[in-house]
Amino acid sequence: MHIFASTHLALLAASYILFATTAQADMRVTFDEGAPKDRFTIENTGVCAIEAAEILLDLSPSRGKLIFDVTGAGAGVEMFQPFDIVTGAGALTEMPLVLDGQSKIQFNISSLRPGDTISFTIDVDDTLGAREITVSGAEIAGAMAIYTKGADIQSATFSEQAVAEVAFSACN
Repeated sequence: MHIFASTHLALLAASYILFATTAQADMRVTFDEGAPKDRFTIENTGVCAIEAAEILLDLSPSRGKLIFDVTGAGAGVEMFQPFDIVTGAGALTEMPLVLDGQSKIQFNISSLRPGDTISFTIDVDDTLGAREITVSGAEIAGAMAIYTKGADIQSATFSEQAVAEVAFSACN
């Protein structure tokens, strides 16, 4: 029985080593077209906290050449909506500054726990003139979500379903 028990434990240990995975940090960014406000949600879908990192949303490579329309005067058309954090303000080290017509927003993260979100509303317009005030998933396709922590830089492009999924390195 002793030989069986030690063999069984050895097999269990080998199985654990073979199938063990490094804890992964992941992030999902979604865009929801809305009236009168559009919404972005940044969600920590991993098992580790996102800490001391930067998240950049870059709309410039999008198919619709999208911009943020936050004032009544400037680059946007018709309706505008100011940048407004809905959830997750406590995860930020500071509020991002969003200017009318810019295509990028950077979030400096202090700590975003697994399952937590940062969401914000804003108006997004395309600059190609097709349907300027309504942004479809096809128009946001190609926009980028970029995670940076030190030398670790990971990015993902938005799909036509208006979602970008970023996989990070193992938890620190």
